[in-house]
Formats: sequence, structure tokens, C-alpha cells
Amino acid sequence: MRLVKLDHCQSGIKLGRSIYSEKGKILLTKGTELTDSFIKRLKNLNIYTVYIEDKASEGIDIVESIPIELLNEATNVIKEGIETIAELNGTKPTFKAMIETEKTVRTFQKIFRDIMTCLTENPSVLNLLATTKIHESHVYTHSLNVTIYSCQLAIKNGMSTKEIEEIGLGALLHDLGKIFVAPEILNKPGRLNGEEYQQMKAHSQLGFDILRKVHEIPLVVAHCALQHHERIDGRGYPRGIKGDKIHPYAKILSVADVFDAVTSHRVYRPAMLPHQGMELLFSGSGTQFDTKQLKLFKNCIAIYPQGLTVKLNDGRLGIVTKYHFHSVGRPTIRIIKDEAGQSITPYEVDLSERGNLTLEIVEADALL
Repeated sequence: MRLVKLDHCQSGIKLGRSIYSEKGKILLTKGTELTDSFIKRLKNLNIYTVYIEDKASEGIDIVESIPIELLNEATNVIKEGIETIAELNGTKPTFKAMIETEKTVRTFQKIFRDIMTCLTENPSVLNLLATTKIHESHVYTHSLNVTIYSCQLAIKNGMSTKEIEEIGLGALLHDLGKIFVAPEILNKPGRLNGEEYQQMKAHSQLGFDILRKVHEIPLVVAHCALQHHERIDGRGYPRGIKGDKIHPYAKILSVADVFDAVTSHRVYRPAMLPHQGMELLFSGSGTQFDTKQLKLFKNCIAIYPQGLTVKLNDGRLGIVTKYHFHSVGRPTIRIIKDEAGQSITPYEVDLSERGNLTLEIVEADALL
């Protein structure tokens, strides 16, 4: 089985896993053969990637750290919860508003505990989120991804259950303030001007101002929203604090936040490949980001998971069969097409071997 971009699928390809709607309803079951009509309908539903079964990927098992059903549910919980908290912010503190807020926080806590259970039951590594992307708003999917990465990092830091739940809630809500930023600024295809950038930066303070007033949410969660753009050298925002003045939770969140942001497609810029995103983080080790958190992140996130279809710089196409933590971005690949794009008898190439150092992954579009 392998993960491919829907644009690369042709009629007759068999699904390796069922496809779910944004609301968690099964659209197509595992084993269904795709037709041109199915492919068109899936694209209309903002589904960009699918798992398929074919001869080229025989014997490749994909282990997802978190089931797609839970990811769908979590995305919807984030969307509805953030909108609820933001809506109640503009009202007087009525008894009804308090009940709704309390219910929302409990829902957040439950979904995060479900995510944490999945990660603790599969304690080895977290596969980069190579799942079907179905939600139009990157704010909600980004919040979910940051939550999962942060939870994995918190576990690797040896934090207590209480601390992990706090950082999880902080990650879920870290971008709450963005829903008050004008959509034309959030989705602007070009570079933001000075005034627009200031409005964008205001989301950290806006999120903090809302969350610190919610009695059901610990104050440290509000500080996750406030500090996730602060940097070790003091060049972050909104307050420009540095070093140990930045909360440990925010140091974790900043790594997860930037990695997911730069490796995700946006209207204003293409996504970086995962190994490029990792290199960007490490270029800021000790200045922008906490070095300990970067090392932990590198050793617990498989950025090119098994079953991912990739293209090499010499034109060959292959499928990742093994990930190497000693050599980030250089997995073992089953080559299925030659430099001319012709199907061949598969064979494996280990990019981490000395003789293959000139080779590199240049496309992994199912992740973008």
C-alpha cells in the first residue's frame, strides 16, 4: 500500500483504505476501484491524497500513529470549539455562556486524551501526518498537527500526564486569535505589508486575552497562545522575551508550530519538503529554538513515513520502505519507475548509504 496524490490516480486504481468525509462519514470503502467520476467528486470535496493498493507497493505496511477517524473528529472539535469560545468572548458572562464554555473545554480535553492514548500505545515514533487532507481551513488542521507534534514531544520530555494535557490544550488553542484576523490577510497570496503583518502578529495577544478570561482553562494554556512566537534570542513576538523567560511549553510549541507551517502548502507560498523544514529548524538551534527540543523532535518524528511516494533528483520514482533516524531525510526507497518515467521491476535504494549521497528527494506531493 502507498499514499499518492489524487491528481496522480487513474480510473481502475484500488483504494487501500476507506475515505471519510469531514464529518466522519465513509465516502468510499477500502478495495473500491476508483472511476473518473469518483476522482472528480473527491476533488470537489477537497480530498487531495488517498491510499492505494497496487503491485508496486505489495508488502509495504503503513502504520498510522493516529486513526483517520480520530483525526477527522479532532479537526471538527477544534473548529467548533474555537468558534464557540470566540463567540462567547464578545458576550456578557451569563450562566449559559459559562455552561457552553465548560462543555467546550471538556470536549477539547476528551479529544486530546484520545490522541495521547494513541501516541502512548505506539511509543516508538510518530509518522509525519501523511493522511487524507479534507478541511479547507488551514487554521484548524494546523492546530491539530501542532497538537499531535507537541504531545509527542511532551511525552519524550518525560512530562507528567497533567503537564502533557496542559500543553495539549495550549496547542489546540494556540492560534485562537487568528479567527479575528481578516481572511484577506490570512489568505493573501503575496507578501504582507507592514500594517497587515502587525495585524497578523496581533493574534498571539488576542488569543491570550480571550483564554485568560476563561475560568475553565489554566492560565498556562493562555500563555501557550501568547508565547508560541517568542524566540530564544528575544527576536520573537509579541513581547520579545528570551531564554528562560519563555515558558517550557512555548519552547515545545514553537518547534511544532514552525515545522508544520513551513511543510504545509499555503496560498502565499509552496510547502517545503520535510527534510528542508527540519534543516530550517536546526539552522535556528540555540538562537530561535531550544536545541534540546529540536533533537527530541528529530528523533521521534518520521518525516518520510513508509508508503510515501517520492521522486528523486535523477527523475526516478519510488516508495519509502524504511526510515533512518540516523540520517533524516534519507530513507530506503523502492524504485518503481526509471529516469524516463517507465515502470520497471522494483529494486531498493538506501539514500543513507555513502554511495548514494548525491541523490535526494525532490518531491513528496502527497504530504503537501
